[in-house]
Amino acid sequence: MLQKLFFFFILAGIVSGTLSSQTTNTKKWRKSENDSMQSALMMLDDGNYLLALPFYENLYTNHPKEEFLKYCYGKCALYRSDKHEIALQLLSEIYQKNKKVDDIEYDLARANHLNYKFDEALGFIEKAIANRRVSPESKKKAVQLKEYCLNGKELYAKPTGAKIENMGSVINSPYEEYVPVISADESIMIYTYRGIESTGGLQNEFLMPDKFGRFYEDVFQSVRIDGEWKKPMPVTNVNTNTHDGAIALSVDGFYLFVYRDSGDDHGDIYLSNSLNGEWTVPEKLKGEVNSYSWEGSCSLTSDGKFLYFSSERGGGFGGKDIYRATLMPDSTWGNVINLGDSINTALDEDAPFIHPDGVTLFYSSQGKNSMGGYDIFQSRLNWRDSTFSKPENLGYPINTTDDDIYYVLSANGDRGYYASGKAGGQGLKDIYTVYPGYVGKKPSTFLVKGKITEKAIPVGGSITVEIVDQNNKKYGDFVSNASSGNYLISLPVGGQFKVTYKLKDYAAKTLDVNTLNVVGYEEKVFDVSFDTVIPLASEEPKKDTVIVTAEPVVVANEKAPEPVKVPEVKKEPARKVVLKPNSSLQEKTKYFSELYGDITAEDLVFRVQIAAYKFPKNYTYAHLKGLGDVENLLLDDGITRITIGGNFNSLGAAYSHNLKVIKAGQKDAFVTVLYKGKRIYLEDLEKMGIFVKK
Repeated sequence: MLQKLFFFFILAGIVSGTLSSQTTNTKKWRKSENDSMQSALMMLDDGNYLLALPFYENLYTNHPKEEFLKYCYGKCALYRSDKHEIALQLLSEIYQKNKKVDDIEYDLARANHLNYKFDEALGFIEKAIANRRVSPESKKKAVQLKEYCLNGKELYAKPTGAKIENMGSVINSPYEEYVPVISADESIMIYTYRGIESTGGLQNEFLMPDKFGRFYEDVFQSVRIDGEWKKPMPVTNVNTNTHDGAIALSVDGFYLFVYRDSGDDHGDIYLSNSLNGEWTVPEKLKGEVNSYSWEGSCSLTSDGKFLYFSSERGGGFGGKDIYRATLMPDSTWGNVINLGDSINTALDEDAPFIHPDGVTLFYSSQGKNSMGGYDIFQSRLNWRDSTFSKPENLGYPINTTDDDIYYVLSANGDRGYYASGKAGGQGLKDIYTVYPGYVGKKPSTFLVKGKITEKAIPVGGSITVEIVDQNNKKYGDFVSNASSGNYLISLPVGGQFKVTYKLKDYAAKTLDVNTLNVVGYEEKVFDVSFDTVIPLASEEPKKDTVIVTAEPVVVANEKAPEPVKVPEVKKEPARKVVLKPNSSLQEKTKYFSELYGDITAEDLVFRVQIAAYKFPKNYTYAHLKGLGDVENLLLDDGITRITIGGNFNSLGAAYSHNLKVIKAGQKDAFVTVLYKGKRIYLEDLEKMGIFVKK
């Protein structure tokens, strides 16, 4: 506190001492104003300029003759893009009266740069570099700012003609909306929101209600119907009362990547899915993507095989770099590689977005020929040697002298989406559309989409795509949404493909797709209806494919779901099973139960989980009466799981009880595995040698 008061009075004297004989006098201020001043001083001293800005703005409005308030308001206004003009005005007035204020020349260089006055900024940069009283850190920043000014002069003089439009009040609010992500057909937009509707409201750093606190990030979703975006809704299973940020969406709109900082790490990437109609509780990505460093943005390729992400891990080119990970056979992410110096620089690179065409990469960089902070760049992948072309700056007005980041482009290439805090918007940060949103040739993409039904009822079917002109090499495995039946696949141009649709014991259906001569964007709508089961008596035993997903954490509902009928479990013929991503957890459990149902081991128990929560919730389980005791199980990941029926020594016994729980109405119940008190996955028991085929 003494340091903060010292900072206050010394700075007040520096600013106003040679202008008048007085310093800031707060004796006649209202108590609320003095409280605001103290809060603002603490924020300013900690470098939280954006948080301090509204305090200084209000104080300066009420006390416009106070030079200290003018300086603080101008300094903080540098950090908000709709306040750049007022920042330049106020700091210029301070400089005219007192040229000895600490780092004022560097601050004025920034203010002029942010207002596209590049020559004026360059003049102040030279003064700052020559000034012996300017701090070494500011001089280093001034050298980088000089590069931004030189780049800015060139880009600003040659605008691209891109048109930028605010998405309006349906999406945007008086608060903050940013990091938009979209499905390939633009039917879904998910973004990060921070405002009055945030879970928990205003909170302090301990997540307790506080009228002087701040709003925390939440994830919101909007759908587009008949060309119009509908009122966004919060994604309930994803949002908590701490920060939850949307960072990527798969092309089909079924997989959502979320950024979270649990406090035990520096920020990691989590995954949620909506295959059963609602978003699941996010789980941390398995494998080598998350590390002990920050990982906070990513993008999934249309075939689901590669994940581009940004990380601060060591061994890169400096700061944040862009990396690519590969989906491994065990459904984890591995084989992480740095994209190299064609993409990364000694400064920060962030927010990669790989277009549905599979080759066009957008990302933000503070290096290259950025005109200030992060600029958005575009590069294209050469699949022959896995190298990227020289990145191209998207130019002005898409890029500005401030940070421009988190940019996505629609599959058809017609629109780009990103967020900005520019003046004239709905609130602090708004989401904008960009026309056109690319450099050079328009990306080419072919979408296959439709609905899979069983006797006119939407179902979750499996889809396999093979590349015919490459000896039927598998391109990827996909699924339809179990609730809506919808599916969407993005195929690269220049090939011939066979799309195979499967559901239960029905005869498979196929679609041949030729993209050899596709230029630009094309879309094929293909609905698949399964009605008649084809007898298989004369065929070999059916070969099933079991697809594996990570275990979901189910958040309890206040009301019990309606009872559902569970089909009788019949013994199936011997089959060869291949474990792949994206299956139903019940299918996986059934499969392992049939193979290893009676195997037991020391310290190995199975439980039937019916819900989970990270923060206390009320839960009603009257519909499960007679199925055993309901217990709370707190594990070392901080999540409390609700289980029923106690411990089971074998998977077979647990799976049998799980079916009873489902039949009683808890349709999202599943079997969880505990080994030596820690939660593991069924496939881990094979790797550990506990599950061994007899």
